[in-house]
Amino acid sequence: MPVQVLYYFQDGCMGCMEQEPINREVAAHLGVEIEARDALSRPEEIRTFGLKVTPTLLVVVDGEIKERFEGVVHAEALETAIKKWLVHEGEVSVR
Repeated sequence: MPVQVLYYFQDGCMGCMEQEPINREVAAHLGVEIEARDALSRPEEIRTFGLKVTPTLLVVVDGEIKERFEGVVHAEALETAIKKWLVHEGEVSVR
């Protein structure tokens, strides 16, 4: 199964507004999709993934959370986490 990068946000969240351009930069650099999801419209996922704060980014492989970032995460740390699983899964050669 491919690596999924899920980004949970809330409208009006200052940290989320700071995180969004970082996500765009990382997605463009790695050629991956970071799927933005409004946390409040997904109560089942809040329970399933144990979401407590926004922004939260999850790197999910085969339905299992491999990496979790709560709060704003810098581009370098996010890229490192995503690359680890892309290379691990043999899916993508990162640009």
